Amino acid sequence: MDYSTTSYGKVLITSEYFILKGALALAIPTNYSQSLNFTSIDSNNLIWEAYDEKKEIWFNTVFELPSLNIVKNDNEKSRVLQSILLSAQKLNSKFLNQSQGGKVKTNLDFPTNWGLGSSSTLINNISNWANINAYELLWLNFKGSGYDIACAKTKSSILYQLKNSKPIVKEVNFKPVFFENLFFIYLNKKQNSNKQIEFFNKKQSENSKLIDTFSNLTVEFFECKKLIDFQNCIKKHEILLSKHLNIKPVKENLFKDYSGEIKSLGAWGGDFILAAGPTNTPNYFNKKGFNTVINYKKMFI
Repeated sequence: MDYSTTSYGKVLITSEYFILKGALALAIPTNYSQSLNFTSIDSNNLIWEAYDEKKEIWFNTVFELPSLNIVKNDNEKSRVLQSILLSAQKLNSKFLNQSQGGKVKTNLDFPTNWGLGSSSTLINNISNWANINAYELLWLNFKGSGYDIACAKTKSSILYQLKNSKPIVKEVNFKPVFFENLFFIYLNKKQNSNKQIEFFNKKQSENSKLIDTFSNLTVEFFECKKLIDFQNCIKKHEILLSKHLNIKPVKENLFKDYSGEIKSLGAWGGDFILAAGPTNTPNYFNKKGFNTVINYKKMFI
């Protein structure tokens, strides 16, 4: 039976790293998404084609059904996808359990190296298709808090928290009055989330006080009515996490002369940063050689 589904990308605004330990976090699904379309064909193979934002194939492979043995392009990407599909079969024994084949096309509308959720949107799409729990599929294959899965499922901003290893999701309306002063800048570096999580866990001992501090800061971020208050929250958040990770804040490291405030997003040192400052902020970053500057309205639904 043919099938089609779409999932949204994600941006984590607060509590990066500490979200793993149960801190409350603010996250937002993006305008950018990934779709998955399955069409039945007369074959015992599952043909997989992944298209990027330029509508060009960036990955393709072929599996034999129902074993899911790789019969074309046996490489790391194929093996990761194979692992995900095998995990989906474990969670739903009826999924891809016959020799009736098909063709899958996935379509990203953002570059794969942006870190906006090419993996989480894929996990959620496959979960929808297989009719299984997306969080279970995620945790069978990747480390992480699961907030990205929560974003993949909704058009609303969320407050997200892990309690007893279970996701608690509250949909909220986060569109601050100063949204025209918020910009997302791609740093031209892609971080490996699993490796960053391992790095954090090695440094982290259970610290309920720090977890509460980041949870309270998340509420402060969410309740900000003025740009200056939001900027002060950024400063507090960056100082706290910088001290814990023993890494310089990105503003101090790269953008000391920026007149607003800058916050790292997700794994420090890569992907996107958030700039809160004057409306001519794009000019500042363009002059520094950073050409991917996305305003709040374009980034979010």
